[in-house]
Amino acid sequence: MSYQNFFDANREGWNKRTEVHKTSAFYNVEGWKKGDEALTAVELREVGDVSGKSLLHLQCHFGQDTLSWARKGATVTGADLSDSAVQYARELAAEMNLPAEFVCCNVYDLRDHLQGQFDIVFTSYGTIGWLPDLKPWAEVVAHFLKPGGFFYIADFHPVLWMMDDDMTHLKYPYHNKEVIVTEQQGTYADRESALEYKEYGWNHSLGEIINSLINVGLRIEFLNEYDFSPYNCFAKTVKGEDGNYRIQGLEGILPMMYSIKAVK
Repeated sequence: MSYQNFFDANREGWNKRTEVHKTSAFYNVEGWKKGDEALTAVELREVGDVSGKSLLHLQCHFGQDTLSWARKGATVTGADLSDSAVQYARELAAEMNLPAEFVCCNVYDLRDHLQGQFDIVFTSYGTIGWLPDLKPWAEVVAHFLKPGGFFYIADFHPVLWMMDDDMTHLKYPYHNKEVIVTEQQGTYADRESALEYKEYGWNHSLGEIINSLINVGLRIEFLNEYDFSPYNCFAKTVKGEDGNYRIQGLEGILPMMYSIKAVK
């Protein structure tokens, strides 16, 4: 089955999103330029010190997190499907005088566009749900990791993706059964935006994610699960005393994010 039409539509959707995201309060780019932190406490703690290390950021959007790792001393490369996002990432890198390389392509095709290996391959929050098959994704991860290097992902929990957009009931399958087609209005960074677009996604269970990494020879070092989101990007969220967000009425019940570290 060819997924190219889905990928093309998603690229267009992300191009539209980027124009809204780069000026949104959610991403707070102006604050970030002045030194505000874009990375969350979870990945800062779990990834650790990156100074002097090479880091490849898969599905990096407009590179804010990629460049945040550069601020911390990593030599960074980011890759993303959206040409608008990659262009803005390059503009940010130049403006902030941060050395970085950005590649525009589907993550599946990255081996045709990038050479070398990295100490760390990183991806986070809302990435693999745009991919129909995790086998070639994991092969890309393994290909770009140096021996002894590690892959790290922090993302929203697969159980969360079973919920409808209003977070009122279970709507979508936990396992990867079929493409999920949704008509979108607005964007998670600005729900009042006039954007309208159709998007195509796929749910992936924790078993599918972990086994895809094991099957390319990576050793799972940890899997952590959390009952909160560091971002206020879902409906019906309430902010806790810890500064994180949970779905009202499901606090402490619904898993909202996970992280995995895997070593080559």
